[in-house]
Amino acid sequence: MSLPIHPPILRRGLLVLAASMALASSALAQAPIIIKFSHVVAVDTPKGKAAEFFAKRAAELTKGRVKVEVYPNSQLYKDKEEMEALQLGSVQMLAPSLSKFAPLGVKEFEVFDLPFIFDDYNDLHKVTQGPVGQSLLKKLESRGITGLAYWDNGFKVMSANRPLKAVEDYKGLKMRIQSSKVLDAEMRALGALPQVLAFSETYQALQTGVVDGTENPPSNLYTQKMHEVQKHLSVTNHGYLGYAVVVNKKFWDGLPADIRTALSKAMVDSTKVANDVAFQDNKEALEKVKASGKTTIYTPSMAERFLLKKALVPVHKQMASRIGEEVLQAIYKETNFDPSKL
Repeated sequence: MSLPIHPPILRRGLLVLAASMALASSALAQAPIIIKFSHVVAVDTPKGKAAEFFAKRAAELTKGRVKVEVYPNSQLYKDKEEMEALQLGSVQMLAPSLSKFAPLGVKEFEVFDLPFIFDDYNDLHKVTQGPVGQSLLKKLESRGITGLAYWDNGFKVMSANRPLKAVEDYKGLKMRIQSSKVLDAEMRALGALPQVLAFSETYQALQTGVVDGTENPPSNLYTQKMHEVQKHLSVTNHGYLGYAVVVNKKFWDGLPADIRTALSKAMVDSTKVANDVAFQDNKEALEKVKASGKTTIYTPSMAERFLLKKALVPVHKQMASRIGEEVLQAIYKETNFDPSKL
């Protein structure tokens, strides 16, 4: 037979239970929102530095309500894995290179891979910071992805184990590229043999001769020590490598409105840092490569660059139906580019 519970004891028990629940609820409310931010490059690259800055700025602007955990250097996922991980919600944020969106069916992003489509950063930022860039980011939403910003990495140089001065110097070279139909066409236009490899596998492939050369912004080439296994570098500035900072749409939409506002402000601040760092780091990386004495740096003359441009710009027309003539013409309009003048 159960004994009756004395009312004062019952009241005390209920009070203790209520206090415990309140404490648990308070602890839960105070637990920060975790954002896992995965990327594939080193911490000391422009993207790596900008990601760390974003983590710090997000904590400041949300007063600790958000904690961004940054995982660099493919610690969590490699190139080919990270987009699926984002869509599944295994990570909340990525900054993949722009060519990674074509395999999702958003082929318009390959417009950024077109050779010589931007003459300089002014041309580039008219697009990435203007309505054309924003309209492209909107196309990701049907894939469960929200685009927040574009981050520069920089303009690319060519490297190989033989001098790259004239167009014919590229003939027969096995050149590592990202997975992109545009980059594939670019290398074939030069008579080179494109080889798709993950960024994390490129150094070893260059070292062992699986590939002969590659294209990269100087900061990527230097931080991954590719200059140690590449005898020659040509400052072609023929193409652009940039990133789109993206989040899982369901996660982003589920955040409190004030948190989204704070994170958007943190992203604006981080974008300025990313682009400023990219410009400076690429300049310094070239100087460091030169100082290493391991790689000979060659800057093409205006005439040599014109011939390279003339050889590569036909890729625009070749890829127009894949990328979309409308997108291509919108960028030409922003930058005043006229391929018929070549």
